[in-house]
Amino acid sequence: MADQTKKRYVTTEDLKKHNQPGDLWISIQGKVYDVSNWVKTHPGGEAAILNLAGQDVTDAFIAYHPGTAWHHLEKLHNGYHVKDFHVSDVSRDYRRLAADFSKRGLFDKKGHVTLYTLTCVGVMLAAVLYGVVVCTSVWAHLVSAVLLGLLWIQSAYVGHDSGHYNVTSTKPCNKLIQLLSGNCLTGISIAWWKWTHNAHHMACNSLDHDPDLQHIPIFAVSTKFFNSMTSRFYGRELTFDPLARFLISYQHWTFYPVMCVGRINLFIQTFLLLFSKRHVPDRAMNIAGILVFWTWFPLLVSFLPNWQERFIFVFVSFAVTAIQHVQFCLNHFAADVYTGPPNGNDWFEKQTAGTLDISCRSYMDWFFGGLQFQLEHHLFPRLPRCHLRTVSPVVKELCKKHDLPYRSLSWWEANVWTIRTLKNAAIQARDVTNPVLKNLLWEAVNTHG
Repeated sequence: MADQTKKRYVTTEDLKKHNQPGDLWISIQGKVYDVSNWVKTHPGGEAAILNLAGQDVTDAFIAYHPGTAWHHLEKLHNGYHVKDFHVSDVSRDYRRLAADFSKRGLFDKKGHVTLYTLTCVGVMLAAVLYGVVVCTSVWAHLVSAVLLGLLWIQSAYVGHDSGHYNVTSTKPCNKLIQLLSGNCLTGISIAWWKWTHNAHHMACNSLDHDPDLQHIPIFAVSTKFFNSMTSRFYGRELTFDPLARFLISYQHWTFYPVMCVGRINLFIQTFLLLFSKRHVPDRAMNIAGILVFWTWFPLLVSFLPNWQERFIFVFVSFAVTAIQHVQFCLNHFAADVYTGPPNGNDWFEKQTAGTLDISCRSYMDWFFGGLQFQLEHHLFPRLPRCHLRTVSPVVKELCKKHDLPYRSLSWWEANVWTIRTLKNAAIQARDVTNPVLKNLLWEAVNTHG
């Protein structure tokens, strides 16, 4: 009892006041931590903490951090505890499930997925080099372009995995895998991916906080974008101007063509970040990796005999990766959306609402990189993809217990849902007379969430 009397308490309302840069508090299992000075060195980036500051973040912390991370918290504890700390039934079950997975060693048993995938990537790269450099047939060059696109897809999955957890036995090796599979092979910076992807996970399907939904002026998944909202991630206004209105009016027709050249946008985003004034971890290594890509890829293309074949080769290789770009959109575009920052107290609920799974046979798991189990991945981002199919029935049962959505669609159904979402917004974008009032009515009747 003596120790109890020494504790200092704050309420959840008091905690909410500490949510601005320079004054950032979070609570984990009722203990309050001051992360104001530490936020800039947070391995997961500033956005994750800025979005959840002033709240209980226990579920998010459990989702993203191994057991060893708990030892680092004590130095940030400011002596306060949350007086009215409460754990919902959903969170309690989620934490039990995470603890069970940890006891079973699922987070540590990574299998040989990375080894197999990198081997496959190496074989495809060798085939591409042979097809372009040695063969003179146009068809051989075309097949090589397809293989290069598939290589980029599989390499991106390895980069994704290594960004969420250590796919190797040591951190330096894991960082090397990130740079090779991301920067060097695909030309997309792992630093850019971490910056945007961590924010996406933390604010899954928040229109103003999740960068993966902010595609104005090309796409808008909700008519709420028509009010020119401010992106809290990019720190700028997402303007719904005449150009955006025109492009979005036909987005259900342009969706697939845009996906075919979507890779160009990723290259642009990579350069914008690496040469910006933002703090970029390992900036020099990321730039070096990008230079490796922009050395070997143009050199490879230069071996083709004429500019017509070179154009076709580049376009086909980019178009093949559209499969992956479309998949990422299917997982979220037709799911529930909301505005405002994420709420740490409904972590499980937000993930179930903002994701869609893609059902497929087990032999297709390699093709989707495990991300067809999108909900399972969002709930347990550190879980190696080889276990996602195994835990899927448990997650489904937990959703059923708490009356939460668990949506698993076929590839075709997911495409239908996505195009329907884009079409609904496109129809409203064409209304130039009184968009706000009619859009609000449309939103009330037709929104997914």
